[in-house]
Formats: sequence, structure tokens, C-alpha cells
Amino acid sequence: MQSSKFERKNTTMDNSQLLKGILEGCVLAIIAEGETYGYEIIGELEKAGFEDIGEGTLYPVLTRLDKNRLIRCRRAKSPLGPVRKYYSITAEGTKALDDFKERYTRISASAMSVLFDTKKSLPVKKGKGE
Repeated sequence: MQSSKFERKNTTMDNSQLLKGILEGCVLAIIAEGETYGYEIIGELEKAGFEDIGEGTLYPVLTRLDKNRLIRCRRAKSPLGPVRKYYSITAEGTKALDDFKERYTRISASAMSVLFDTKKSLPVKKGKGE
């Protein structure tokens, strides 16, 4: 049975919303491994199983990360000729990546628990004064 156009579109929207939430952290993690450039980042994301990550998805992320001073960008001639933008992580970016990993771990563990009943009960964090 084929899925309807609406179902396919809705799945695409859902995937893009999920991806949007984690892509910046994943890109930071790749850059944290060492200076790199856009096409190489796309290749690493594809090797990790991300599908359909193109320049139109990646470069706005890189621009936001640069604007927020989480990465540094430099232009240099590549070994193959054209000028490339090379990206490296900043100290602020390293801290942001650590924070992202902690939040992602906590959120994904909670989601896994709910979606796949991996725990019978979730730990409840108590706020101040409780």
C-alpha cells in the first residue's frame, strides 16, 4: 500500500523538525575532532547515517554557529585549488558541545523510556524548595 502525499510530506516535516534539534550539536562534534570544511562535514554526517544533508541545510547551521562564536571560520586555498572555508571549534563551542551532549543524553533517555518502555518509571527531579 502506498502512502499518501500528505503522509509523505508530514513524515518529511517531522524528520526535518527532529533533525533541526540535533544537527547543530552533531556539527559541533564533527568540528571538535579537528579543523574541517563543509563538504567534509556533510560526508561525516552521511557516514553517521544522516540522509539528505546538503549545503542548503549545513551552511545555515555553520553560519549560526559562527555568529554565536561557537566555531571559527577561516578562508584558505584548498589543495585542489579553490578557496574553502575551514571551521574549527572555539572554547565557547567546546562548552556548548558538552552542554548539548548532557541535555541530549537526558532528553533521549527520557524519550526512549516513554517510546519503548525501557524503564518502568522515570526519575523525578525535584526543584528548589521541594
